[in-house]
Amino acid sequence: MQTPIEERAEGHRMRKFSLTATIWDEEGVYVSKCPELGVASCGDTPEEALSNLKEAVELYLDNARELGIIEDVTTTLAASHKFTSASEVAA
Repeated sequence: MQTPIEERAEGHRMRKFSLTATIWDEEGVYVSKCPELGVASCGDTPEEALSNLKEAVELYLDNARELGIIEDVTTTLAASHKFTSASEVAA
């Protein structure tokens, strides 16, 4: 699922990114993860898990800006072609 996220910046131009959100049920709690950033969250419903993930990503981007590494992060987010795939492995 691609989720639009706005990069929030005081006094800076706002940019929007479409990110991937993966959500799964883990023992009655929905876990959500953005693989582009490695950011994860959770919620009682898939919708809540997604909403919480969006907030976590926005906080992550705010922190990256404060640390001066936002351009490193946005290069990954601005990629025009993203591919996702499911695969099976034996364990």
